[in-house]
Amino acid sequence: MTEHLLAPAGSLRRSVQLFQAFRVEQSDPDFFYSMLAEDSLRELGRWMNLDGATVVDVGGGPGYFADAFAAAGARYAGLDPDVGELGGRGGVPGNTLRASGLEMPIATGSVDLAYSSNVLEHVPAPETMAEEMVRITRPGGTVVLSWTPWLSPWGGHETSPWHYLGGRRAADCYARTHGRRPKNDFGRTLFACSVGRMLTWVHQARAEGRVEVVEVLPRYHPSWAKWVVAVPALREVFSWNAVVVLRKP
Repeated sequence: MTEHLLAPAGSLRRSVQLFQAFRVEQSDPDFFYSMLAEDSLRELGRWMNLDGATVVDVGGGPGYFADAFAAAGARYAGLDPDVGELGGRGGVPGNTLRASGLEMPIATGSVDLAYSSNVLEHVPAPETMAEEMVRITRPGGTVVLSWTPWLSPWGGHETSPWHYLGGRRAADCYARTHGRRPKNDFGRTLFACSVGRMLTWVHQARAEGRVEVVEVLPRYHPSWAKWVVAVPALREVFSWNAVVVLRKP
């Protein structure tokens, strides 16, 4: 995996670096996703020891995170239902399952880390996927959910910012302009997943004793801007990408 000279964790310079890389997500995915994976693994190191950990990456895609987890010494398995995503780098990465995050063919309580990066907004029932991730995690293990809230500037993905006028309208406008449906087609491969919706699920799961909350934060922001996710309405637009870190009791 290509290594990047990442700015210090939690710094404003690191946030600027990630947002600049984000601008080339479509044109240079190798650069963006390898940098994102490297940064994400550094963040994960704050919450758990990855060396020797058993990891399931829900929505693992073409293998950028697989490379990063392997470099950290983890025992990795990726899971993705989309053959196109799995072959995005010219071949399907090893230790990969073609399966849905809504019904994983993985034993209960079998992994140290259940991880997903930018997946919840692509499933029609994000709470079901979150429940599945908790199910497969062993007691004492970690669950990390990261997603793009619908009302964030990139909520419509390639149809942004027209998603603010309605997801279907934005997708239809994209189709008329480009002569094809967007990859992230609202109602088919893209859904509205808010921060508030997932925090409602988190609070219920915690009240029932099924999870402990480790941290909730905006993924790309500097550490001093963590407060953004605590403010209803504001967090839906300005968190850009939300992260929930849970521990299974």
